[in-house]
Amino acid sequence: MNDTQVLIAGAGPTGMVLALWLTRAGVRVRIVDPRMSAGEASRAMAVHARTLELYDQLGLAEAVVSGGIPMDHICVRTKGVKRATVAIGAGGEGISPFPYVLTYPQDDHERLLEKALLAAGVAIERGTQVVGLDQTSTSVHVRLDSASGAERVHVDYLCGCDGAGSRVRHALGLDFAGGTYDQTFYVTDAMVEGAAAELGVSLCTNAEGFCLIMPVRRTGAYRLIGVVQDSQGRGEDFTFEDVRGQVERTTGLKVNEVNWFSTYRSHHRMASSFASGRVFLAGDAAHIHSPAGGQGMNTGIGDAINLGWKLASVLHRRADASILATYATERMAFARQLLQSTDRAFRLIASDGSIGRVWRTGILPYLIRAVAAWKGTPRLAFRVVSQIRIAYHDSALSAGRAGNLRGGDRLPWLPVGEVSNFEPLTSRDWQLHVYGEPGPGVRRLAYNTGLPLHGYIHGEKAQAAGIPVGTVCLVRPDGYIAMVRGDQEESGLVDMANYIARFAIVANPPKHTNR
Repeated sequence: MNDTQVLIAGAGPTGMVLALWLTRAGVRVRIVDPRMSAGEASRAMAVHARTLELYDQLGLAEAVVSGGIPMDHICVRTKGVKRATVAIGAGGEGISPFPYVLTYPQDDHERLLEKALLAAGVAIERGTQVVGLDQTSTSVHVRLDSASGAERVHVDYLCGCDGAGSRVRHALGLDFAGGTYDQTFYVTDAMVEGAAAELGVSLCTNAEGFCLIMPVRRTGAYRLIGVVQDSQGRGEDFTFEDVRGQVERTTGLKVNEVNWFSTYRSHHRMASSFASGRVFLAGDAAHIHSPAGGQGMNTGIGDAINLGWKLASVLHRRADASILATYATERMAFARQLLQSTDRAFRLIASDGSIGRVWRTGILPYLIRAVAAWKGTPRLAFRVVSQIRIAYHDSALSAGRAGNLRGGDRLPWLPVGEVSNFEPLTSRDWQLHVYGEPGPGVRRLAYNTGLPLHGYIHGEKAQAAGIPVGTVCLVRPDGYIAMVRGDQEESGLVDMANYIARFAIVANPPKHTNR
């Protein structure tokens, strides 16, 4: 028996979440990383609602929320004056159990994930990296290098979660098209005082540039992110003092103490494919974006869970191997869309030219004020930022339509009292959901397939979500709808049974879920 089924290269959030999902599913994994310790700096901050929903399936959401700071609004300030406030939290009420953006430092985040992995019996093999690979139709032969010497391992699948400079991607010979932004970012954690330091996200702009402000730690530190002006230079001895004037003029804050400061360049690139044979790419190894919207890390975690449940299903022979092809099609479509939107947003706000200055000081503040006055803005803002709008309508795994629901949609969250239809998702299994009384045909389908059947009263919340009475959903392990029917007619249930047979979906054996 092969001791390792899946080898994961890279122990950032993407690699660790993938390892955790697979391990919880009973897959034998190894995870390696050239770093000798987890990162101590923390560039990625935002954890969005969809990520927290997925984390809830792993039993991690409570710990992440308790360690982070929920922010339910975004404030825009120009030349020190508050121009508009968008209440994200109000827009998320009733849509997600996590109606906010959470700030949670990446170093804390990585320590939490590593602790969860250790509790699951998986230790990160540090100081170890992939140096080469070959693959056949049945396995991947991987060459590893570490302080103890060279090693050759044979695994069923290899997952490259090893960052923008991915050795796995290089070994596959895949293009990583895109570029590097001209601007240099500064990022600092500091103790500050002033009106812009409030419990929420503040975007401050002026003719010089912009600064994004958010509380980062419960110690009272704030994260400040902006662009270094060309006139300031960027020598090796560049420090916060070189940007202090710019920061304080842009934000109106007084910076009393700097805990950490760094500069970096940002990239916008995407791999030509996220999969080659039995090798997959996820996270920054597959795509990197501008920091606009704090989407990068969340997208990598989404990659990990999308890939994780599919690998586990195939390895345990509970789904046909053809579902693995949907990983690349589903996640590449979203990554491409995200790359384009964040690139446009960043270029507008960060430009050094006259267009950028006019946009930051003359157009953006008034545009946001006008948009914020529309009553639908908080809901739209939450949907845009939170990643709950991600859908896989064009996937080979998506079928059917019922009311507002389509195959490939995220299952709408329907809370009823202290429970919701998200509760069964913690099993991370295929399952059937019925909104209305389950008829004999649905019960027979559940019995014949062995899939868990969960019935919900069709009340006001289901009606508001556009779910017709009697709707049947076949739900994937990641909480997305695979197939949906708006009634329980026999012909529709036969179609669902055929779908289950076509993809060779087999129910997991009953178990006590170790979240």
